[in-house]
Amino acid sequence: MTTAAATMPQGQRRIAFATLFLVEMWERFGYYGMTAVVLLFMVQQLGYTDDRANLTFGAFTALVYAAPAVGGWIGDRVLGSRRMTVLGALVLALGYVLLAIPGGPLFTALGVVAVGNGLFKANPASLVSRVYEGEPSRIDSAFTLYYMAVNVGATFSQILTPLIAIWAGWNAAFAVCAGGMLLAVGNYFLMRRHLAKVGSPPDFGPLPKGKLLLVLLGSAVAVAFVTVVVQDLKLARMVMWGAGAAILAIFAVLIRRGNPQERKGLAAVFILTAQGILFFIFYQQMSTSLTLFALRNVDLHFLFGYEIPPAQLQALNPIWIFALGPLVAWSYERMARGRGDLSIAAKFAVGFAVLALGFFVFGVSGRFAHDGRVSVWWMIGGYGLYSLGELLISGLGLAMVARYVGPGMRGFVMGLWFLATGVSQYLGAYVANFASVPEKVTDPLLTLPLYVNLFLGLGMVATVGTLVAVALLPVMRRLSAPAAG
Repeated sequence: MTTAAATMPQGQRRIAFATLFLVEMWERFGYYGMTAVVLLFMVQQLGYTDDRANLTFGAFTALVYAAPAVGGWIGDRVLGSRRMTVLGALVLALGYVLLAIPGGPLFTALGVVAVGNGLFKANPASLVSRVYEGEPSRIDSAFTLYYMAVNVGATFSQILTPLIAIWAGWNAAFAVCAGGMLLAVGNYFLMRRHLAKVGSPPDFGPLPKGKLLLVLLGSAVAVAFVTVVVQDLKLARMVMWGAGAAILAIFAVLIRRGNPQERKGLAAVFILTAQGILFFIFYQQMSTSLTLFALRNVDLHFLFGYEIPPAQLQALNPIWIFALGPLVAWSYERMARGRGDLSIAAKFAVGFAVLALGFFVFGVSGRFAHDGRVSVWWMIGGYGLYSLGELLISGLGLAMVARYVGPGMRGFVMGLWFLATGVSQYLGAYVANFASVPEKVTDPLLTLPLYVNLFLGLGMVATVGTLVAVALLPVMRRLSAPAAG
């Protein structure tokens, strides 16, 4: 059936896409600005130990990544993707406002942000796919540009919020994040007429007030649940183990019930999802061990006498994505025109090899430290390799699901990918605690070996991951028949 979006002229589609691009950009500005400083806020302002700060942040980000599947389902089936975009953005803004209140409720604020992200995250992406409904050739390029919105927002917020925290205080930095979310909402209402023909079926009917009330009540219950989990580290560990067991059980049921072709695709996705979990353990180090390493053991003096705030080094990740992304895309096209593109499994293997090199750079930097501090250029180089590994693994996660799983199960399996990502965020925070610095230890000469040993160990783990990924390539070739549907 032809939808209203499918009949839109190209000019209207571009404006509709630009509307969603700006909404996503400002939403990511708020989220990545908050994550850039919240762990240091817990350590430096609230006096949390490294162990507690890492695991609190890990439990929070795990729930952030696990929640979008629910919000996407509500947008598709209950309230509408456009309405959920606005509702999620408003809830996120409330979470950042709570963080901005001096002495405010930290755990409740994190719960509100996690639930707001769950309500919001999947819905603008769903709207992008509907903007280009009927034009499959344009969807890949549209999502490539949409991914840039994430990195634009992340870059500016990860540069700005650490400076605001220094100049005006932690709460002011969180207030800037709330401002970003309000700009997202304002941008939507200013340009919403361009989305009049874009949406899921519920968007085109009257607002079901009863269902809205149920969603709000469910969101309040979810906030209470997340609030308890992020402050109860034992409960958080139980929830994560339960989620991991659920992922294994669901894959087992899907594979058992599928036809032979579906089983092959699901088995391939399971293998690559396991590799993705390993990758996101490394990814979580950016906001945990690498940021604390920058705080304690990196000489942050840069060009022209500028001293980089420790949290600001996280902006190296999206900056490198900007620099390397077009080169990676060009190399894919060039290989496809030559002897053929690499399989996703092969790209994962290369990604782990590059990731290993990046962590070896972080680890080896300790041999060149002066008075316990290493040059910031080691961080710049390590982040470059780290980001290239991200492009080769994380950037292909959803494409992997789309390639191996038929349409009938694709959305559900993408939800499993996000759930697995959430579990790995918690595991990454747990791993970061291997470099936990004891209380009252401030000497860089004493903290340096903790981080260096962690990074070298992670480099070895990534090397093993590379070897396993290479060994599985023959298996993946046998499983790579086109998915059913």
